[in-house]
Amino acid sequence: MRRALISVSDKTELAPFARGLAELGFELVASGGTAEHLEAEGLAVTSVESLTEFPALLGGRVKTLHPAIHGGILARPGNAVDAAELEREGIEPFDLVCVDLYPFERAAASRDAMETDVIEQIDVGGPALLRAAAKNHARVAAVTRPEDYDDLLGELRARHGESSPETRRRLAGIAFAATAAYEAAIARWFGEEEQFPQTLIPVFEKVRDLVYGENPHQAAALYAERGVRSHLLSMVEQLHGRELSFNNLNDLDAARLLVREFALPACVIVKHANPCGVAVAATIEGAYERALGADPLSAYGGVVVLNRAVTVTLGQRLAEQFVEVLFAPGFAETALEALVRKPATRILNNLERRQPVAGEHDYKRVIGGLLVQERDGDVDDREGMSPAAGKPSETQWGDLLFAWRVCKHVVSNAIVIARDLQTIGIGAGQVSRVDAVRIAIEKAREHGHSLEGAALASDAFFPFPDGPRLALDAGVSALIQPGGSKRDGDVIDAVESAGATMVFTGRRHFRH
Repeated sequence: MRRALISVSDKTELAPFARGLAELGFELVASGGTAEHLEAEGLAVTSVESLTEFPALLGGRVKTLHPAIHGGILARPGNAVDAAELEREGIEPFDLVCVDLYPFERAAASRDAMETDVIEQIDVGGPALLRAAAKNHARVAAVTRPEDYDDLLGELRARHGESSPETRRRLAGIAFAATAAYEAAIARWFGEEEQFPQTLIPVFEKVRDLVYGENPHQAAALYAERGVRSHLLSMVEQLHGRELSFNNLNDLDAARLLVREFALPACVIVKHANPCGVAVAATIEGAYERALGADPLSAYGGVVVLNRAVTVTLGQRLAEQFVEVLFAPGFAETALEALVRKPATRILNNLERRQPVAGEHDYKRVIGGLLVQERDGDVDDREGMSPAAGKPSETQWGDLLFAWRVCKHVVSNAIVIARDLQTIGIGAGQVSRVDAVRIAIEKAREHGHSLEGAALASDAFFPFPDGPRLALDAGVSALIQPGGSKRDGDVIDAVESAGATMVFTGRRHFRH
């Protein structure tokens, strides 16, 4: 007779799985609550205690840690010595182990949980059982999640109760991944007061496979970090359009991070992970029109993110444009009817109504490792900033802060020129800051934007006065930058001699 050891916290779909095993001739061995659950379903169960001849000890902490259990799991196939030892000790082998782990992460995430409650959810026996079964996958199937029940049962039925070596190996990998992620969660909890622990163990679970990566020859997938409250596509419903690509998601991430900067109705249009048009306005329709008008050529085929629902009027207007991805917190029914006429547009409905939790880390892959840093997530306001030349008017302050918040999300070296809460010129990713200024000015002129009275933001200090002079000569009247250059005095003199104003923020916003 084949034997299955079952001990799970999550009883989802357990009874049909166990019944299927019993119908295939498996003896069901279970512990504690699992045995009670299966017996209540009318299944014959052998208790763990009857095999070990020991009751559960220490309030249930010790149940399966016994040679009668682990010997039956770890005995090697075809090994005469192992077989003789089992026979001598009266131990029967197990062919299948179905175990999940105590819900530690759920307990740790509970605001009301005492430390002792969390500690009790650190599973000892479960990981030991899974690791033993996975190690001996040459003979034993290690099952750790309900998603695998049906496929495994189907195979067992087709193979007269036998699982294939390939399936056992695949299940072993899943089991080791489960125990590794579990231990990582426990390690994170013990080290949660360390910002950068000596050993960093992030765990990611696959959300979906992607059609390809940045280029068609690169395979790709989207993963979500385990333990975070939300991720890029959580609480997001795709209402229409093609499958989201790697580049779509990369651009969507950049746009979503930027739109968080604003409480007023705002629109962000992103291409190649850089904003090409950003605006805030009294209405979401106005915000979109101004963001599109900032650089309509670059906006073609972009990712559009809004922080207000799409109205009928806006939906009809958006339907006239080529948009790769449209993301908003709701769509009027008639607006959606107009938008779905474009078969390619990916329409995403944002169902998340809470602001994301701060404190995430940024990871950047490097050769053989990771660079890890705090996310640059603070929303900057005037506190801590100081005028270095002139005195900005309230209107200028508005444009300066707007440009500064956008600039944080532009690839360095970054220059953003704005007027009336609308970007009119963006210079991104240049190795020379003066070149970034030149590009931003050219962009503004290309699309007919007047630079008179505009505000300019630089993500880092100006090392020389040449960049500011270029902008001032073009009509810019207010600048915002971190300050801190050895030549700050020269830059201040250039601004003051032009009758303009400049604010030092005291912090920079590189984005590489």
